[in-house]
Amino acid sequence: MRGHETKQSSMLCLVSPADRVPSDHPLRGIKQLADEALARLSPVFDEMYSEVGRPSIPPETLLKSTLLMALHSIRSERQLCEQLEYNLLFRWFLDLDMLDSVFVPTVFSKNRDRLMEHQVATLFLFEVVEMAKEAGLVSSEHFTVDGTLIEAWASLKSFRPKNEKPGDRDPPDDPGNPTVNFHGKKRKNETHASTTDPEARLARKGPGKEAKLSFHGHALMENRTGLLVDIRVTEANGRCEREAALKMLEVVERKTGATVGADKGYDVANFVAGCREIGITPHIAAKKKHSALDGRTTRHRGYAVSQKKRKLVEEIFGWLKTIGGMAKSRHRGIARTELAATIAGVAYNLLRMSRLGVVVG
Repeated sequence: MRGHETKQSSMLCLVSPADRVPSDHPLRGIKQLADEALARLSPVFDEMYSEVGRPSIPPETLLKSTLLMALHSIRSERQLCEQLEYNLLFRWFLDLDMLDSVFVPTVFSKNRDRLMEHQVATLFLFEVVEMAKEAGLVSSEHFTVDGTLIEAWASLKSFRPKNEKPGDRDPPDDPGNPTVNFHGKKRKNETHASTTDPEARLARKGPGKEAKLSFHGHALMENRTGLLVDIRVTEANGRCEREAALKMLEVVERKTGATVGADKGYDVANFVAGCREIGITPHIAAKKKHSALDGRTTRHRGYAVSQKKRKLVEEIFGWLKTIGGMAKSRHRGIARTELAATIAGVAYNLLRMSRLGVVVG
């Protein structure tokens, strides 16, 4: 029998967004873990806001909104707010009822500086890592460090000489998208800077690759389950990988005799010495010539295990760039890019922890 369309909607409907989310949906486990971590940060949130005045959007809502953007590859805050008008899954994740109004995209811009000032994203990541430790997923013995380039939100056309004056430029043939010819001109970070994002630096992944305005992202991974324990974003230069690695290793909780795996780019005398100075054994891929390591390190079986496990860090970078939206930064400056990268790292950990069966309580 043919069915017929019902043109008139129900006058009364008692339903909540939670009723429309399947009981086995992956976001259910992620939401439980995220809510637990944010509950532990409640004292920090109390210090961030005044006790008087008009109530603002809860910081928990803003942070979980950013998690949604990473988990579902949402390209902008404006697109997220648009989807919140009709996406019941997203409304449920943010604890919004059917009748709750949706906040505007400028809420993120106005609160971003407050989140950076109190290092909320980093604290959020550390709380998630602490929950993983309580579940027995993270140890303090074996780590891996690596770096990657994050393309900046700046065009190569904005990479202009630092001493250039406004009158030195030729009139543009197209004010919206002018033609720029760099043929025969040398451009270096020492003499040029981006007018769009002065903190971005011209960098390339390797010989023969094209140079792009970029930042450098750094990840510290625990080898047992491949969870991210720290993430940093710095200026892209030839020293940043090793310098950022040592800074992350100095603050991470570790046991005596802990090891750190890395690729050949870290096989430098000052990095190896820096690791040993803070009590960490460098399990770095040794160069064929002029390696800073010798048989005292490479002969042990644990060295081969570290070389095998260190490849897991590429899965973190792969997820952050293909799903988490970090292939190209949506923000200007190192601090804002690091904030987005850290929240994306939290999303990666929560997703992996939920798949490993971590539950709250």
